[in-house]
Amino acid sequence: MSFVACIVAAAPLRAEASHRSEMVSQLLFGEFARVVETTKDFVKLVTLYDNYEGWCQASQLTGVTEAATLLPVAGYSSREYAAVINNTAVPFSIATPVYATETVYQWDHYTITYVPGFLPVQAFSEQAVKQLALPYLNVPYLWGGRSSFGIDCSGFTQQVMKMMGVRLLRDASQQATQGEVVDFLQEAQCGNLAYFDNEEGRITHVGIMLNNAEIIHASGRVRIDKIDNQGIVNSDTGVRTHKLRVIKRMK
Repeated sequence: MSFVACIVAAAPLRAEASHRSEMVSQLLFGEFARVVETTKDFVKLVTLYDNYEGWCQASQLTGVTEAATLLPVAGYSSREYAAVINNTAVPFSIATPVYATETVYQWDHYTITYVPGFLPVQAFSEQAVKQLALPYLNVPYLWGGRSSFGIDCSGFTQQVMKMMGVRLLRDASQQATQGEVVDFLQEAQCGNLAYFDNEEGRITHVGIMLNNAEIIHASGRVRIDKIDNQGIVNSDTGVRTHKLRVIKRMK
């Protein structure tokens, strides 16, 4: 069994081994995956964090030992900091992981030096939720995105919760199977996750409750909107955009 690490800010994970294929997710710098299959230019992999499968361009990865993948996470980037890889700077997304307490790593023939400025894993609290979620405001929506350069709804919730030690699955429908149900909107608290379904009853959207009347979510861009018992109301237009299905408490 072989393992790889991402060596670019955000590497597309695609449904097929082609640049034209749908981007289903991303690997952030320093995230690890298990190799399933290889072609000339692409690697089929399974991410270690959320067990998600897809194809990634081989040149955006480097081989690592299994021992490297077992290093504990010491913290995450809170802004667009950078690492230096073989003396060349790599920009970081928010929520890029830093392992153990070292600032210099050796991955295959790459020497990684982290620039200081990382947050340790935060204890779950209202203050932490806002501190970690609000920097994403106005980040553009990107299908399959998990970075502060472009993010989708479940990528946003996954990354914010990750920085508080809460491990979520990748897609909104998968995340909705986790946690405990909050029975009434009036009981919702900051950090609860609200899920929304389409006309067929399939969960297609998720956001983070800031209180029992406001939600931060990725829809067009990361934004704050109103929420009531029926769902989300766009704060700019007053138009109802998403139908509420369930609220979950993850911590």
